[in-house]
Amino acid sequence: MNQPFFKDAATICKSVMRNGYDAHIVNTQMQHDLILRTGIREIDLATDAPVEELSKIFPHLRPERSPSVLAVLEENGLLYRFFRMNIAESASPQVSLIRMTPTMLERFASLGPLPRSLVSGMSSLAPPRTDDEDEGFSDIRTCVRLEGLPDETLAGNFLLGLRAFRFAANHDLAIEPNTWMAIVRLAQPILAYVPVREIMEEWRKVKAENMWKFLRFLLDSHIMHGFIPEVAALDCIRQIKNDSGMEESVLEHTLQCVRLYPQGEFRDDWLGAFAILFHDVGKPHTAEYYQGRWTFYEHHRIGAKITRKILHRLLMLPEEIDLVCRLVGNHMRFQFMMTDRGIRRFKAQGEHLRLMEMARAGIMARDDNYTAFNHNKKYLERAETPEQMLEPLLNGNEIMEVTGLTPGPQVGVIRNDLLKAQIAGSVSTREEAVAFARAHADAGNS
Repeated sequence: MNQPFFKDAATICKSVMRNGYDAHIVNTQMQHDLILRTGIREIDLATDAPVEELSKIFPHLRPERSPSVLAVLEENGLLYRFFRMNIAESASPQVSLIRMTPTMLERFASLGPLPRSLVSGMSSLAPPRTDDEDEGFSDIRTCVRLEGLPDETLAGNFLLGLRAFRFAANHDLAIEPNTWMAIVRLAQPILAYVPVREIMEEWRKVKAENMWKFLRFLLDSHIMHGFIPEVAALDCIRQIKNDSGMEESVLEHTLQCVRLYPQGEFRDDWLGAFAILFHDVGKPHTAEYYQGRWTFYEHHRIGAKITRKILHRLLMLPEEIDLVCRLVGNHMRFQFMMTDRGIRRFKAQGEHLRLMEMARAGIMARDDNYTAFNHNKKYLERAETPEQMLEPLLNGNEIMEVTGLTPGPQVGVIRNDLLKAQIAGSVSTREEAVAFARAHADAGNS
């Protein structure tokens, strides 16, 4: 840095940084050696500033035809080239710092054969900025394929691994084998360098009906094991599938439920499909082995607590966390035959339609019977009728007790007349019901 032109280069970088951007000299020592050996007075700089901002800082800046160069600046007999930094938050640290540029390579080539290490140093050069989500992929029409060398492309932006899963899931495409292996090899760096919010942004772009495919990619690549280990752990637990006695893993059942949930009016229900992923997450914490089989009592209640912890970690919105936890905590309610009062209580919990769909998906995933489901569905229709229109305020035994009547047709007549009076609104309290029953009993005896 003792040469005047490097001092000028540092001044240029500071000018960029004072305007809110980053800039640095690319591999200062190497460029110093190149200038001494070739006599070419050119210095390559790296920056994250866009060309329009650089032009405001340096009025004499001019564009460059090379696609890898942002612009050039000539000052005091020196030519400065600005290259684009790789500022992707999900990029590997090894490729985030530019150590070599195409122009530096050309100058080295004029001096003799190029060491391989110099060529590999160019991998950190950032591609031109575009709004194209396909950037980094060479083909997503017939299969999902990362361009160039998949490992190097992926290291430039680890988020591409999750995006490959999204493309494959939403478009029902295969992932090219070398691309797949690059993602598997770099699963740990993907987890280490891709922010949770970016993973969730990709996940939210997966259609509800395709979520199970996206989840399968996460599981098969072992990314899920580091991202949501509570879900991956479900593969370690076996359960009885149905009355046939067939066994299945809780994880396979869960994926089947995610696949079967988005149907009809819930086809695009992303939050519902997301919620059912966690409906059995409490089973590892409640598992008990007794007389040759596993039980998971209260797994729905415990699962809701665990889900809340997971969703906070995934940076979900508070209202979404509450909704998903409510679905997980209540998902068992529709699986048992309920009374009128039970079904009314179920409906009052909220989200009863989603809970019904979760129950239906669970039945389909297990190849189980619909006896309880159909019973509850019928009672749910009755729940549309006010409760006072279904049962009288006094039952048969109570009518006999307050009137002194013995069992017989008159008790049934009074009961039906009392229900009609309740519907008409002329009787609304127990005291009024007692007076009504006694008056009708006296009229019947006269």
